[in-house]
Amino acid sequence: MPKNTIHRLLRPLLLWRARHLSDRVYLILVSMLVGALAGLAAVVLKTLVHDSQQGLSSWVPMQYRVFTNSLYPIIGIALTVLFTRYFLGGNLGRGIGPIIYNIARQGSIVPRSKLYSQLVSSFLTVTFGGSAGLEAPISVTGSAMGSNVSRILRIGRRERRLLTGCGAAAGVAAIFNSPIAGVLFAVEVILSELSAAYFVPLLISSATATVVSKALYAGQPFVLITTSWPVDAVPLYLMLAVFTALLSVYMIRVYFWADSYFEQLPGTFRKVLLGGLALGGLVFLFPPLYGEGYNIVQLLLGGHAGQLVDGSLFDVFDDQSAWLVLLVAAGSMLLKVVATTITIGSGGNGGMFGSSLFAGALCGFVFARLINLSGLYPISEVHFIVLGMAGTLAGVVHAPLTGIFLIAEITGGYALFVPLMVVTSGSYLITRYFEPYSVYTRKLVQKGVYVNQDRDRGLLAQLDVRSLLQTDFLPVQPEDTLGELVTTFRHASRNLFPVVDAEGHLHGIISLDTVRDALFDDEHYNTTRVRDLMHEPPAIVRPDDTLLDTLRCMEQLGAWALPVLDLNDRYLGFLLKSTILANYRRQLIKESE
Repeated sequence: MPKNTIHRLLRPLLLWRARHLSDRVYLILVSMLVGALAGLAAVVLKTLVHDSQQGLSSWVPMQYRVFTNSLYPIIGIALTVLFTRYFLGGNLGRGIGPIIYNIARQGSIVPRSKLYSQLVSSFLTVTFGGSAGLEAPISVTGSAMGSNVSRILRIGRRERRLLTGCGAAAGVAAIFNSPIAGVLFAVEVILSELSAAYFVPLLISSATATVVSKALYAGQPFVLITTSWPVDAVPLYLMLAVFTALLSVYMIRVYFWADSYFEQLPGTFRKVLLGGLALGGLVFLFPPLYGEGYNIVQLLLGGHAGQLVDGSLFDVFDDQSAWLVLLVAAGSMLLKVVATTITIGSGGNGGMFGSSLFAGALCGFVFARLINLSGLYPISEVHFIVLGMAGTLAGVVHAPLTGIFLIAEITGGYALFVPLMVVTSGSYLITRYFEPYSVYTRKLVQKGVYVNQDRDRGLLAQLDVRSLLQTDFLPVQPEDTLGELVTTFRHASRNLFPVVDAEGHLHGIISLDTVRDALFDDEHYNTTRVRDLMHEPPAIVRPDDTLLDTLRCMEQLGAWALPVLDLNDRYLGFLLKSTILANYRRQLIKESE
């Protein structure tokens, strides 16, 4: 439907709203709509994936599933690549990172294609055993719903940003039936802003999505934890925090190392073939890596850890010792991030949210089982499994509050609130020391997009050096005489002049203040050359430099203007401190409106 037609149909609604509803009430109603839509999308995707996976496995006898499960992933990845190429023009935009970029740089305008692209592609990938989570695709879909609903209803920029976060919060809330965790995920990861005015719409959107999910879908069911925790186990909680932090650092670094490897790998279908075969091999050796892996988490929480080896090559051993189970659990824990990266890098779609929970559950299980086998101190493995989930999620995603409340809500483990705080805060702080940026933001930071830093950095990151470039500085050549320079001065509106040769390379700069005495020496008008008067600029700027670093450089050097050169050292123009500050002020006003 054409955009003008949509606006014409909505005009009566907009007029009725203006007459009868305040802005606050209207925003709450729209957040409810976004929550309902995002919750419905989450229910549809989770239900379809679950039912389809059961259908794929039901016709294969148990003893042969290890072989079929190792072949399914390449089919799912290939279907996802074909869908991306022929229906999306090759542009899928995987993960939470693009949404954060949309909010930081593009006024929270999310492409309409993300209303369906993430759902379809993640369904194809995970249904056929892609080793990734559905949380990121669902959050992206919810964000797209919030953004596009606000655009259709002509809602302002600041409210559009909020509704984009409402959609992401609603997606997480619907998956796990955890409204508080959904709100905190939006605040910590998507919006990166803790504003009191944001909480009511976020809470209402998450609550609406939870109601929809509760009515149509049970949510991600985990075991209830009602027992208290022993004070004597606090040192063990601190040790677990260290282990989950090391696992988080490992997962972040492996994820980006493998991601860069796949980016350099030529040929789309070569990636599909190599990635599908590699993922199939991992699933063949470690069947718990198949799909999201929440069924494995439920086995661990139910006390059925011995079933980890069912259907695997290790199943041939009649005596499945505790050490064999630990071997499979540890291998699955370390290889989960590899499997997830292969899934995404070779063309599939999914996220690290679910993979973090899966690896964290195995980390907590391995840690607790080792302690129990040692006989040093008997501990509850169930407690440490959920604590490992929270700690790893907090480290990988850099969202400690989300980790605390998500685990507390989906397990009923509010009795573990203090241990959750100890493990998540410790894991987050240690991970942050080694990896300052999360799995969602590290790639953005490498591109100069700072979203989780101070407000000044975030606002300046929305500006671009080329857009602020000043090109009205009159250039002079090194061989020009002093007399020709004086003539140029007479026609100039600036008192700074770049010295540029015929090829456009910058040799230096001349300031009117520094050559003022020479201007009155008319005897040397024909003998003194510009090259004799010019001096080196205090620093140069490249087009891909960040404006925050440029401002800091100007402050340290006491410079009000710096020349901008391209990668071939050709002069492009000057960047002025006053121009940067003026545009920063405009951006600040725009964000506040």
